[in-house]
Amino acid sequence: MSTTTSHTPPAAPPVRPASRPMSRPGLRTAWMMTASGWSANQFSSLLGVYRSELGLTESAATGLVAVYVLGLIPGLLAGGPLADRLGRRPVALTALAVNLASTAVLMAGTAATGWLLPGRLLTGLGAGALLAAGSAWVKELSGPPFVPGAAPGAAARRAGLFVSAGFASGGLVSALIAQWAPHPTMLAYVPHLLLAAGAWAAAYGAPETGGGPAPRTSPSGWDRARFRRAVLPLAPWVFAAPTVGFVTLPGLVHGVSGWRTVYAGVATAVVPGAGLLVQPLARRLAARHRQAAAVAGLAVVVAGFVLAAVAASGGQPVLALGTAAVLGAGYGLLLSFGLTEVAAIAPPERLARVTALFWTAAYVGMFTPYAVTLLSGTFGAAWLMGAGAVLAAVTCAGVTVLGRR
Repeated sequence: MSTTTSHTPPAAPPVRPASRPMSRPGLRTAWMMTASGWSANQFSSLLGVYRSELGLTESAATGLVAVYVLGLIPGLLAGGPLADRLGRRPVALTALAVNLASTAVLMAGTAATGWLLPGRLLTGLGAGALLAAGSAWVKELSGPPFVPGAAPGAAARRAGLFVSAGFASGGLVSALIAQWAPHPTMLAYVPHLLLAAGAWAAAYGAPETGGGPAPRTSPSGWDRARFRRAVLPLAPWVFAAPTVGFVTLPGLVHGVSGWRTVYAGVATAVVPGAGLLVQPLARRLAARHRQAAAVAGLAVVVAGFVLAAVAASGGQPVLALGTAAVLGAGYGLLLSFGLTEVAAIAPPERLARVTALFWTAAYVGMFTPYAVTLLSGTFGAAWLMGAGAVLAAVTCAGVTVLGRR
C-alpha cells in the first residue's frame, strides 16, 4: 500500500516574539504586581504622620492596617474564580483601576479622616483581585509558549518578586516624602498614581491566557491534601513575620524622635528587600528538596521572633532593623515556596482560585500587629514576640512531618 507524506507543519499557537526581554508580556504585566505591593505599604509608612497630624490613636492606626485585609480577602475570593471563568486580563485590569482609585480616596482623607476607612477597604479589594488574577496571568505569560524554555518555578515566583519590590519601594518613598515634603498625606500618594497608571497602560496590550469553562478532559480537581498539609499551615506566617518587622517594631524603639517616619520607611523597605535577596537561596533549596524552602523559611521566622522579643524589651533601633531583615528573609523563603507549590498542584483552569486561597491565608497574618497592640497592655510586647517564636516553631515541626506524607 502506498502512502503520501505531507510536509506541511502543524499549526502552532501564535506566540509573541521574545527577542527583547522587556517586550515579553510577562514582564509588562508584572508591573501591576509592583503597583499592588506599593499601595499596601505606602500607607504603613504614613502611620506616624496620621498619629501626629490627624490625631489618630495607636489602635485606630493599626486598625486601618487590618481594615486593608478585610477588603483584600473578598477581593481574593471573588477575583480568583472570576479570573478562571472570565479571563485574567479583564479582572486584572479592572482590579488595578480600583487600586488606583483607592489611592485617590486616601488622598481625600487629608481633609476628612472618614475617607481613610473606605480608602483602605478599596485598596484591599483591588489588591486582592489583582493578586489572584494578576499572579496567574503573570505566571502564564512568563512561561511557554511566551517564554520558551522558562523554568516553571521561575515563572511562578515572578509575581512574588514584583510584589515584594512594590512593598519595599512604596514604604520607603512614602516615608521620605512624609519626612521632608510639604503636605505629606497628599504628595506621598502621587507616586502610586503614576505607577498604577503606567502599569495599566503597559499591561493593556498583553494577551489573554485563560478564562472560559474547563475542558471536559481536564482533571476533576487539584491536590487539596497537599495544599492543606504543606501550604496552608505556613501561609499566615508569610505576612505575620514582615508586618511585625515594619509595623510593630518601629513603634517600640527609642532614640529616633524626629526621625520616626523615616525609620519606619527604612524598616518597610528592609523587610521585603531581604525577601528579595534570599530568592537565589530559595531556588537552591527548592532544587535540593521540595519542602526545604518551607522548613528553612519557618526556621528563619522563629529566629526573627526571638530577636524581636529582645528588640521589643530593649527598644534598640539597630537591633530592630536587623530583626526586620531576618523576618523579611523568612517572608521571602515562605512566599517563594507558597507560589511555586500552588503552581505545581493546581491545574491551569483552577490556578487563579487556588492562588487566591493561598494569598487569603497568607494575608490573615497581617492581623498580627493589631493583635499585638491589643494584647501588649496585658502581656507585654516582648512576651508576645516570644509566643510568636514558639508558634512558628510548632508550625515548622508540623509542616516538616506533614509534608513528608
